[in-house]
Amino acid sequence: MNNNKSLSRELSLISLGLIKDKGDFKLNKVQIEEIFESALDSLINHCRDELDNCESELENASQKILESELHEGIDSSFSNVRDELKKSLKKIETVMNTLSVTLDFPKLIVSSDQIDIRDDVNQRISNIINNLTIIDSDIDKAMEGWRFKRLPRIDRDILRLAYVDINFLSTPIAVACDEAVNLANKYSDMQGRKFINGVLRRLQTVKLP
Repeated sequence: MNNNKSLSRELSLISLGLIKDKGDFKLNKVQIEEIFESALDSLINHCRDELDNCESELENASQKILESELHEGIDSSFSNVRDELKKSLKKIETVMNTLSVTLDFPKLIVSSDQIDIRDDVNQRISNIINNLTIIDSDIDKAMEGWRFKRLPRIDRDILRLAYVDINFLSTPIAVACDEAVNLANKYSDMQGRKFINGVLRRLQTVKLP
């Protein structure tokens, strides 16, 4: 179930990114469903790209191993090559661990007993669409000297989803924050991750009446 919820959040984030952010989202269920399908396609394509990157990383690592074996004992560069290999393999391991779950996404989505994922995505997006003004206003109050609308779109949507988790879906605050940080780690940059984490800490004190 936790993986399903994480999948729902990620697909919700991708779906939101496909909606023009003009401060007034007005979509019906059919339109949300169409956006969901596009988000799923986007996620599958992302998986394919990640696999291609892994393949390139593995080829580079193999080449470095071969070169290091040929030169070991001739010069002192082997230790440097080994360190580079460790970094590359660690990166590959991280990506592959993610993909081990990600590659099951299509199967999860079309499976008859996983309709709750579609419903969950629909609910999250609908909550944001129908309560956008108060959500953005409350997050803005937790910004401390910065304006919510000045954040990159992806960071705004991550915070909106976290707000919905906390205030509409009764998700434990710690879980909502962890999930938001996970999304930020994957889709935002270093500055965005730090900023999101800080805003989430302050947002914990902001509740719907």
